[in-house]
Amino acid sequence: MNIPALCPLDGRYSGRLGALRSVMSEAAFLASRVRIECTWLEILSKLKLPHFKTLSPQERQLLAEKGVLSEADLKLICNLEFNGYQNIPPTKHDVKAIEYFLRLRLENTSLKDRLPWIHFALTSEDVNSAAYALLLADGVEKVLLPLLAKLQRELEKLACKEAKSVLLARTHGQPAVPTTFGKEIRVYLCRITRQIEELKKRKISFKWGGAVGNFNAHYAAFPQVSWPHAARKMETVLNHKRKIKLFLSPLSTQVDPRDSYAELFDNLRRINIILLDLCRDMWQYVSAGLVRQKAIKGEVGSSTMPQKVNPIDFENAEGNLELADALFEFFSRKLPVSRLQRDLSDSTVLRNMAAAFGYACVAYESVLNGLSKISFNRVLGREEVRSHPEVLAEAIQTILRAGGYLQAYEMLRDLTRGQKITMASLDQLIENLPIDDQTRVKLKALRPEEYLGLACEMAEGRYD
Repeated sequence: MNIPALCPLDGRYSGRLGALRSVMSEAAFLASRVRIECTWLEILSKLKLPHFKTLSPQERQLLAEKGVLSEADLKLICNLEFNGYQNIPPTKHDVKAIEYFLRLRLENTSLKDRLPWIHFALTSEDVNSAAYALLLADGVEKVLLPLLAKLQRELEKLACKEAKSVLLARTHGQPAVPTTFGKEIRVYLCRITRQIEELKKRKISFKWGGAVGNFNAHYAAFPQVSWPHAARKMETVLNHKRKIKLFLSPLSTQVDPRDSYAELFDNLRRINIILLDLCRDMWQYVSAGLVRQKAIKGEVGSSTMPQKVNPIDFENAEGNLELADALFEFFSRKLPVSRLQRDLSDSTVLRNMAAAFGYACVAYESVLNGLSKISFNRVLGREEVRSHPEVLAEAIQTILRAGGYLQAYEMLRDLTRGQKITMASLDQLIENLPIDDQTRVKLKALRPEEYLGLACEMAEGRYD
């Protein structure tokens, strides 16, 4: 653990982020921008512009290799921005540092005569918006979706395992009618699956139109070129072998509108809210003794109470889900708004998007850990349902109403509301009802633990 770290993502949670660092870190962001600059250089070479020789296969390979940054490359880029390098003063501008880096790396190659074409007619926001779109797409495709797929599998397995495990449902916190633990888990699986399917269809925008989005400089230099068509080439290249797609914003100011960012973040917030709901319910079930947790040898649940096995995974997930969602909500509200054609208040905000993904990753891992250590207390679940025979009031009044008994609801309300009911008192009520023998037998056969409707079938996914 990195003790001096200011953020737990770089401290106690640093080992729980999986592939996120490789796709959304500062290093990944720098590499994406270098790759985008090289891609644009290659696209330009195919436009048959005066004084620009088409790249050879060897030169295209050279550019591809420059998109893979070493530690020395990363250090050089940072020096160019903050400290300067040799006779180059510090740029104090991140994208300009990328441009100078490429000039330095290519000045002794066959591409040295094409150095003036690096960053040709671009604004820094073109490069940044494409790079951020790549980071977001990779974060979703390579990190979040695999974790969410694991969660789906765990919920599916738990729903099927506990499909027939009787559970007393509660509405307003009060005993309602019986369900099964598996069916309640299936509800969460159904909800989250719908949101994951929406997430898979998300497309992330970027802009590529120069200083204020009009291709001004492009057409000033080469009015005969269809620059929007060239920009769409960038979209095609960036989407190669990619599941989460990028799309070129048809119109923009200097900045991409980022409405697609808001749509993505809101989608992730909905997923996290569903998982938050799950975690809080699991906490309640653990507290009630209905869900038991596996005690891990050597783990400590309290510094003073040695008997405790805390629902720490679900609590940890809850906190991190709320942290992630606070950031996602802020991003959704902040990033689509820019004063006039652009302001710079978004810059530092964009650099924190990976943090929200990090907290989400930690939360998903915690939910998975929590689910892996629980078992449902089937005996207690069944006993609790049997101890509340009043849950049959719904069944009795519904059967009576189906038989034409007009005051069925009112009668059951007066007998059961706020009262302690036993099976004996229900039997006495049924015995004294003016009903036919067939209906009487049907009512007397009712048992709380068997009053499940289609809960078992629903838990197993058979509810069409």
